[in-house]
Amino acid sequence: MAFLIRTIDFTATGREIVRDRELAQDSLTIGRAAENDIHLPDLAVEQQHARIDPATGGQLTAEAVGTLGFTVDGRTTTSATFKPQEGVELGFASYRLAVTQDGDGPVTIVITQKEDKPATDAAKGFELASALPSKRAMAWAGLIAVLLAFLAVPIYTNLTRERVEPDYKKPGQTIMDASWSTGDLSVKHHGLEDNCEACHVDAFVSVRDETCLTCHEKIDDHAKIDRQLTSRGPMSRGDQFLWAVAETFGKEGPGNCTTCHTEHEGAGRMEPTPQKFCAECHDGMDTRLKDTQLANAADFGTAHPQLSAVFYGELGSKKTTRLSLDKPIVEQNGLKFPHELHLRKTGGVARMAGNIGSKRDYGPALECKDCHEPTADRYGFKPVEMEEACEACHSLVYDKVGDTFRTLRHGDVDQMRADLAAMDRAPRRPITTGRQRPGDYAQGQRFYQDFGRPSRNYIGINQALSPKGVCGECHIPTTRGGRADVVPVYLNQSFLKHSWFDHKSHGDAAFEKIEGGQRQGEETCISCHAADVSKTSEDLLMPKIAECRDCHLGEKARQAPVPSSCAMCHSYHPKPGGVPERRKDARDKQVAMITRKTG
Repeated sequence: MAFLIRTIDFTATGREIVRDRELAQDSLTIGRAAENDIHLPDLAVEQQHARIDPATGGQLTAEAVGTLGFTVDGRTTTSATFKPQEGVELGFASYRLAVTQDGDGPVTIVITQKEDKPATDAAKGFELASALPSKRAMAWAGLIAVLLAFLAVPIYTNLTRERVEPDYKKPGQTIMDASWSTGDLSVKHHGLEDNCEACHVDAFVSVRDETCLTCHEKIDDHAKIDRQLTSRGPMSRGDQFLWAVAETFGKEGPGNCTTCHTEHEGAGRMEPTPQKFCAECHDGMDTRLKDTQLANAADFGTAHPQLSAVFYGELGSKKTTRLSLDKPIVEQNGLKFPHELHLRKTGGVARMAGNIGSKRDYGPALECKDCHEPTADRYGFKPVEMEEACEACHSLVYDKVGDTFRTLRHGDVDQMRADLAAMDRAPRRPITTGRQRPGDYAQGQRFYQDFGRPSRNYIGINQALSPKGVCGECHIPTTRGGRADVVPVYLNQSFLKHSWFDHKSHGDAAFEKIEGGQRQGEETCISCHAADVSKTSEDLLMPKIAECRDCHLGEKARQAPVPSSCAMCHSYHPKPGGVPERRKDARDKQVAMITRKTG
């Protein structure tokens, strides 16, 4: 099929200009985009507006492609089928397309643009322009109204307001200040939406650190101010120029609160600290701070030291050790617990878990969640308690009185000794009827128990505390003060000293029951912690940085599933009372790093 596209334009003097072009194709596209077969430069026309395709019987079909329709002989529609021999007019905004065909000749489409005819004097009498001021006068009036409402009134009320100390509880005194806001405050600062003066004390002056400390007075410095100034790398000339400009408007130097904490970014969490802010000091810091013990770090994916763990390295000692996971680590927590044995899918442990599953819902085999219960917020785990997690299999029952079982109290060796020593001192039912033993062997006397001497109770105590006894199944026996005992148990609840790990963000598969084996396609505990192959409790089941980098490869790594900045795992401010020590003299002189090195 052939089309003849004829465009008719008019010059300023009214002279007609006709342009023809032929297209040998079956379909035509119509729209405002230049690549269309019929280009209609009108904002009321969509980029891809309509399409003309052949139909049966020599007909053509016009179909709207976008959301707007068109007119066919004055009637609005989104689809129409017509015969070009009979002629039809298609309307797209201000353009008219007259479609005709003579015999077997090409389909002719004449494109014209509708002209806006000036209104007559009679029609002007019905227009609003006859009753309103001129456009110029209205424009000036609108400009003055905007200046008064959004500039003069806020400035006047700010200059004449009562000068008070910053207080987020008091209502704002600057009228129309919401019109100056660049965006919503974060959720944490949402209560300050109507009180700009709580942070912006002086007009056209950046928020000062002392203002932030009105509420956050317990926030300590990241490190001693002089060390921060020394560790910060040299700034480029461009950064020096930008800071010089910022300081003319009252902005404090690098390291102040607003360098890290930016507001008016939307009603959500406050934007985390950019990685660049941390790398300015920690990238190559050992060349500026010669006495630092911290390794250089600039990007988690490419420039970050191996993770270090805090653990108990000496058996029976509360002293902790912190070592890099690159070094061989033997954890001495005082327990004998093979994870691999308890997580086997077959064997005695799995069989026992299946037998008692109806009561404790263990299932066919034990899983990590059967012993490690997450906290309410799922950021950490509760301490493992023997009575809740272990006693279902490792029973501490040692006697039965009637229908009642007597159970040893876990965690108190002295109490265990007392319970076992007193086990057979209560009267028992005679073994034979009608006969009594005389003297010390009679019922209730000192030698009545099992017709033997009471030393058997003390033998039972030593057996319980032996390596093969009920206590020795999990604990390491020892001798203290000439008496059998067990090594104290010290279990670490957090192995990361200067960072944290959010289990909650790594999926609920680590907390939920997984029926029929491991959940496919989701992370479980053993995805990071190799508990299923650990045969001794001396293994420190902490993943190395290489495993973390399967998902986390820095702040801007596009190939990583999770972009990871420093703030994802580290906090800038130390905990109250922690290291480093707060310098009151530096805080009095400069709230943060108000001054900086130059040159």
